[in-house]
Amino acid sequence: MEARTTQRGYTIKEAATLTGLPASTLRYYESIGVVAPIARGASSRHRVYDEADLDQLMWIACLAATGMSVGDMRRYVANGQLGPSAAGDQAALLTAQERRLAAEAEAIALRQRYVRLKIAYWHAVEAGDADRAALLAGEARVLADQLKETRRP
Repeated sequence: MEARTTQRGYTIKEAATLTGLPASTLRYYESIGVVAPIARGASSRHRVYDEADLDQLMWIACLAATGMSVGDMRRYVANGQLGPSAAGDQAALLTAQERRLAAEAEAIALRQRYVRLKIAYWHAVEAGDADRAALLAGEARVLADQLKETRRP
């Protein structure tokens, strides 16, 4: 006798909890084609997610967590359907995202340096060290100019 396994179905609330994506985001991703249409219950017509849907949503959630645009996520998912022939495009999408993240990391590091300088400045002011405060204020102005540059498109 052959044993049959039944695949469990998940409600949108359960899928949201398991993936960390709000139900509204799950609906949105489906409506714009980031994920394929989700099966519906026969009588209720409510979305019923299966394990494959959850697996796909988990890696989409990871892409979203990197800050990848919805358009790039849609393209990434579509390329996934093409298999190895789309490997170059997949790598290019991820490489572009890696560059964006590196630029963000540099901008954050610059902001951290500015904050550290301002902390040192105020410690110098508190200690009555006017020369050090002036030096730090000058360095902070230079960093402030660099910060302005990072905000320009």
